[in-house]
Amino acid sequence: MRLSQPPPVTGPGHVTWQPPEDRGRSPYTGWTREHWAALADRTLAAVEPYRSPGGGLIGLPGPASSSGTRSDGLEGFARSFLLAGFRIAGDGGADPTGLLERCARGIAAGTDPHSPDAWPRPDVLGQAKVEAASIALILQITRPWLWDRLDDRVRERTVDWLGTVIGQPYPPINWVWFRIVVESFLREVGGPFSVADFEADLAVHASLRRAGGWLSDGQERAYDHYTGWALHLYPLLWTRFFDVEGTLCPPSLRERWERDLGRYLADAVRLVGADGSPLMQGRSLTYRFAAAAPLWVGALTGAGGLPPGLVRRAASGMLRHFTDHGAFEPDGLLRLGWHGEWPGMRQSYSGPGSPYWAAKGMLGLMLPADHPVWTAEEEPLPVETCDVTRVIEAPGWLVSARHDDGIATIINHGTDHALPGDAVADSPLYARLGYSTATMPPLIGPAIAGPLDNSVVVLDYAGRATHRSGFETLFTTELPDDVLVGASRGQAHWVDASQDTSPDHGSGRAGTVTPGPVLTVASVVRAGMEVRLVRLNLPVGMPEPATSWRAVRLGGWPVGGESVPRVRFRTGSASSYAEADAPQLRSHVRNLRGFDHGGVAAETGTSPLAVSTATPWLATAEPAPIGKVLAALVLLDRGPSSARPDAPVPGISVQPAPNGGHRVTVAWPDGRRSALSLPGPESTCP
Repeated sequence: MRLSQPPPVTGPGHVTWQPPEDRGRSPYTGWTREHWAALADRTLAAVEPYRSPGGGLIGLPGPASSSGTRSDGLEGFARSFLLAGFRIAGDGGADPTGLLERCARGIAAGTDPHSPDAWPRPDVLGQAKVEAASIALILQITRPWLWDRLDDRVRERTVDWLGTVIGQPYPPINWVWFRIVVESFLREVGGPFSVADFEADLAVHASLRRAGGWLSDGQERAYDHYTGWALHLYPLLWTRFFDVEGTLCPPSLRERWERDLGRYLADAVRLVGADGSPLMQGRSLTYRFAAAAPLWVGALTGAGGLPPGLVRRAASGMLRHFTDHGAFEPDGLLRLGWHGEWPGMRQSYSGPGSPYWAAKGMLGLMLPADHPVWTAEEEPLPVETCDVTRVIEAPGWLVSARHDDGIATIINHGTDHALPGDAVADSPLYARLGYSTATMPPLIGPAIAGPLDNSVVVLDYAGRATHRSGFETLFTTELPDDVLVGASRGQAHWVDASQDTSPDHGSGRAGTVTPGPVLTVASVVRAGMEVRLVRLNLPVGMPEPATSWRAVRLGGWPVGGESVPRVRFRTGSASSYAEADAPQLRSHVRNLRGFDHGGVAAETGTSPLAVSTATPWLATAEPAPIGKVLAALVLLDRGPSSARPDAPVPGISVQPAPNGGHRVTVAWPDGRRSALSLPGPESTCP
């Protein structure tokens, strides 16, 4: 078989690889299956110059991961192999560009322990366990066209290499599915496998199930995109492509997973902005449009419950969002970053091939051209039809997505990368009070050591800010008039982790811990406006407030632009306001009760979204008030609405309640009222 010449990769500003838009079938994105296929071909062509002579390693440009360059070469092969497999399977084995030959050569070289391209073994290197799953999954999906045509010696070596996963330790997170997929393939081809491994790994998955179809990636409250691109991806692919139903997987278990996926997708589709951006929260965001993977699983298996036109609109919106923002420029490669390359996105396990897990978001290419998901007319996202107001119980999120500006936001009172009571540094990607489809927390720089954006902290006299990780959720619920309320509480603490230089954005950093006060924070959200309530209390057994508790500081949303965002603030009214120069994204905080002054903190080079970032803040007078309820209005918008400093604002009334609690009433500008109970520092939640 002769190696075909791949299609050319174009440079920046060239769109010759794109077919014409189809605004009849796709009125929102203009994209059809032809656009997806063309982008897949361009993406696969772009990695070819970096393939090793033997074909088994794809060493893409960029800094090495903590696993080393050989592991990174395997990662580059395995993750681009995912995309190649989806492309081949969706076209029934048609292969005009010679993908199968290149894949076959790579497998032959990678599984040969004497080859210069020999892959690290899964029983020797942990990262190989991850990549083995991608290889096994695609070998199964493309079995008639690839596996069945491999040389017997190559098949034997592949079985030997994959078989090293058996009995190996796997962390009790999404990784258990890597072993399930590998051993299932081995079982299909007559190789070794372990029933005990299947039972143990399925038990771990069951332990990760939470309310509303959500799954936590571990025993912590680690809710993020891994719920969708890993924990909802593999189970139903497993039941569809492997002969496991009725043996390893009872029908009732598959049905449970289908129900879980349907409930999860009902939430997930409401977390996509009108511009196609997924929520910017959680680790491994460099996987980008892999967030579309669970949508495609629903379409592929018929289990998601979403109309096919909505699935395509959401998935195409995500893919086009990143394409239009230069994620593949200038040479067709995906590099570590969000829109374009941004090295600050790198985490310790990230290598140059890591971003190619984005291929999971192109799973839909497995569906043939005549599938309803490709032929139906696109349907609008929820945020494109009306305002979205929703409580997602498991992660403790209050979802507010607004039709007028297309931004989806969450207020977070449940997700953390630590257990309640842990005293570690905050991860900006988990422990912030707010996340959105238009903003991202600064990931490097001062915000790691001292949380500011979407944070409530206590400052000491050295100016150090406390951390929130280890908080507990008090409640999240919906009130009449589309009002959402949530509250969380925890002992604030200072963490001196100055010696920590890891690139993992502060996640779980340990260091010298100084305990602080108990902070209770509540949110009352209506029509995109958040009234943020704060109360500081003494910990049990502390008779006097620590003299180091200087003030309470509250930070708003971080907004950015190519130049320093325009800012203004009024100290007299304790109102701070920041405005990005494009696209008129505005962040506003305003005192409602107890804050005395404010300002705007500007940073450069700390976010992948913009060169400069500005975050408004408010603070109390000194010393920090004990037992008093503070309140501020916190806003993020993209249009001429209530973010203007002179617009009407809610009123606040506070009454004491038993056990150190308070009864708070919010009077909205239109005259409606919302009341909630703020429990005392040691009270159980209502």
